[in-house]
Amino acid sequence: MNASNHPTSNGSPVVNPPADLNELLELSRFLESHSAPAVLLGPDGEQLPLPLPIYEVLRQVASAMQRGESVSIERVDRQLTTQQAANILGISRNTLIRLLDEHELPYERLGESRHRRLRLNDVLAYRDRKRAERRHRLNELTRQAQEDGLYDVDAETYRDALKQARKS
Repeated sequence: MNASNHPTSNGSPVVNPPADLNELLELSRFLESHSAPAVLLGPDGEQLPLPLPIYEVLRQVASAMQRGESVSIERVDRQLTTQQAANILGISRNTLIRLLDEHELPYERLGESRHRRLRLNDVLAYRDRKRAERRHRLNELTRQAQEDGLYDVDAETYRDALKQARKS
């Protein structure tokens, strides 16, 4: 497989899927059809069983690349700059700084400097927590709308009711 590599803005390598996905499709099917870890075969015939966590990562990487997605693997305890953390969260650096000042995310200072560093696992945990909160709120809004019969009303009636509510 001939995939091109390029670093991200934070220096971690990103591997693009190969142009010809046939080999990757075969590997992905092989990994998905086996529940036990595979064995790594060296050029000299030496065999070494892959530990389960590495096997699972390999399955996820092969699956993502089969879908045409690029892949990057990061250490979870890696420290990020505020800009890198903001990029991961999809927010501005200023918004991230506000979150730090409000103690929404833990961070460390580098000595006496003003520069702050965040741990990747803390940023990912925050992102996952916020996604779960948004999903919960959306489910709650959907439940309330269903209880109020809003799904039983045609669009024109709904728009009229909305206009009326805005006038009040």
